[in-house]
Amino acid sequence: MQISHTSTCKVNENNTAERMGSGDIPVFATPAMIALMENAAMLAARNIAADGETTVGGFISATHLRPSKIGETASATATLVKAEGKKLFFEIEAKDSQGALIGKSEHVRFIVGREKFLASIQ
Repeated sequence: MQISHTSTCKVNENNTAERMGSGDIPVFATPAMIALMENAAMLAARNIAADGETTVGGFISATHLRPSKIGETASATATLVKAEGKKLFFEIEAKDSQGALIGKSEHVRFIVGREKFLASIQ
């Protein structure tokens, strides 16, 4: 069984490099693309985590390959490529609505007990 999930978002004034402070041009911000990638992996991991568990991000290495303008739709598809106990490894591709590759990443998430994790930061 392949475990994957695709998340999408519309590029708008709130997720541009100019608005997020990662650049000064009104195009899809790299931090917004990375957040979309993490969201896809987090949602894919819901199929693995047991009741009372969630996942947290531990590592991401991403490349932003091409810009996306306001009004464009971006999608990120996260695919689980390996699991080592509670450590999950994802490969993620982000594309625009024409199917052009706009970014790639490798991402690691950890399965944690939700209540225990929250208690640890109190």
